[in-house]
Amino acid sequence: MALHFTSEQHLDDGVLERRFTLGEIPGILWTPTSASTPTPLILLGHPGGQHRMYPRLVARARRSVADGFAAATIELPGGGERPRWAAAEQARADLRRTMEAGEPVSDEIIDALILPLVDRAVPEWQATLDALLSLPEIGGPVGYSGGVISIGVRLAVVEPRIVAAGFFAGSFVPRATFEEARQVTIPLHVLLQWDDEGNDRQAALHLFDVFGSKEKSLHANMGGHTGVPQFAGEAAAQFFTRHLK
Repeated sequence: MALHFTSEQHLDDGVLERRFTLGEIPGILWTPTSASTPTPLILLGHPGGQHRMYPRLVARARRSVADGFAAATIELPGGGERPRWAAAEQARADLRRTMEAGEPVSDEIIDALILPLVDRAVPEWQATLDALLSLPEIGGPVGYSGGVISIGVRLAVVEPRIVAAGFFAGSFVPRATFEEARQVTIPLHVLLQWDDEGNDRQAALHLFDVFGSKEKSLHANMGGHTGVPQFAGEAAAQFFTRHLK
């Protein structure tokens, strides 16, 4: 798949933002305008809906660039402006119905919601990585940050170019992901909001426990899903500086 840049703009703090398409996949690349050597890269995951997530993504990207990295994101399959995906919409409808009824979310619903997404999204991230690393301004190493944790786990297992990952605990985790997590060996920085209303805290703690990485740290803070304190972002930024510089 060929990478095509579709627009570019200079943000006010030395950041060049370029939108691109890779086949049918839309994405955004942020790079320092002043870098003289190829920069390491951080892949920014998100839960889908790149346009809706843009304010948070650009804030994370600006921090990455300030620390001397390039940052990039792509839209998830079935998300944003990408073609609707009937099976995914059905799985989301089943989840919504279950939660509105106050019933426990079954393993079957979680598997249907997450596993096909992982199977589609991970090869797209890898194709994006191929394309971005062929650009002269981007070198390695590569980090992965945030988004659907099961996608991050799969990438950490299958993609040797990713040398460190920062995960946001709190999305639904299929049984298969716990097994894959045992194969993860790269350094991990895991952020957990303790009072996240949609989060199964015990599942998040169990997942952290089974990661096979020798270096892994869990950063738990009080507060709900969007209440991540600023200093938690600082700690994540320092983690990537440690492992990608």
